[in-house]
Amino acid sequence: MSHISVMIDEVLGFFAGKEVRTFIDATCGAGGHSAALLEAHPELERLWAVDQDPHARIIAKKRLESYGGRVEFRACNFSALATSPQTKCDGILFDLGVSSMQFDEAARGFSFSHDGPLDMRMNPESDLTAEDIVNSWSERDLANLIYEYGEEPRSRKIASVIRSARGKRRITTTGQLRELIESHFSRRGRIHPATLTFQALRIAVNQELDSLRTALGALPDILNPGGRAVVISFHSLEDRIVKEAFRRTPGLENLTKKPMVPTREEERANPRSRSAKLRAAERLPN
Repeated sequence: MSHISVMIDEVLGFFAGKEVRTFIDATCGAGGHSAALLEAHPELERLWAVDQDPHARIIAKKRLESYGGRVEFRACNFSALATSPQTKCDGILFDLGVSSMQFDEAARGFSFSHDGPLDMRMNPESDLTAEDIVNSWSERDLANLIYEYGEEPRSRKIASVIRSARGKRRITTTGQLRELIESHFSRRGRIHPATLTFQALRIAVNQELDSLRTALGALPDILNPGGRAVVISFHSLEDRIVKEAFRRTPGLENLTKKPMVPTREEERANPRSRSAKLRAAERLPN
């Protein structure tokens, strides 16, 4: 499945009628949102396209090459924006989670639908992999991880099964881990029994929640007065962090009392958009 950018119309709506001369696409991915913003705002002089995934940057550079010097790429995690306060902008977008191109590439190890190495690193140069966690963390730490980041009520039993299995043979592929969990646990409704464990591992490998907290905390320094931040999240842990940040961070005005969700038409066209929630905030005047 090719990557389809989520909730583009809703994102553009928060910047409609505003003069946007500088913008940060904090999770550029394949460049879909960036292209839409550049088209909608001809006054946009500089868009910083941020992504830690080198594969995504290659695709985005090709897609955005026609915009020339209006686009500048940055190879880093968006949490690095917190230490670059000189990068002031009129708008910033975070499209969180894993893209379709990452899920569909077996060698990246993000999905149990494709058998591949148990990796899950968005930045291939990072040291920690999901294989490291599964095979070296204590049963207790593994259970806590699956419970906290996966919100999986069977976390202790899953961790026990993993510890027992890895004692006989190292777990190195997504297929091994999926089959191990499948053989001991049943589905809960439509959710595959391995879904939440894989989510927890991915979040831990990429330090997703800590990075999000860091970046959101820096928004008052990053945004120009009147500048807006839009965040699209895909699970409750992310959405909770965004909700609290937009409500409690000094200098920000929350623009979404309740999160926006995709239209039924978008959900039908792009099933992976179903769990998306969008929130927005505006930088108050100094």
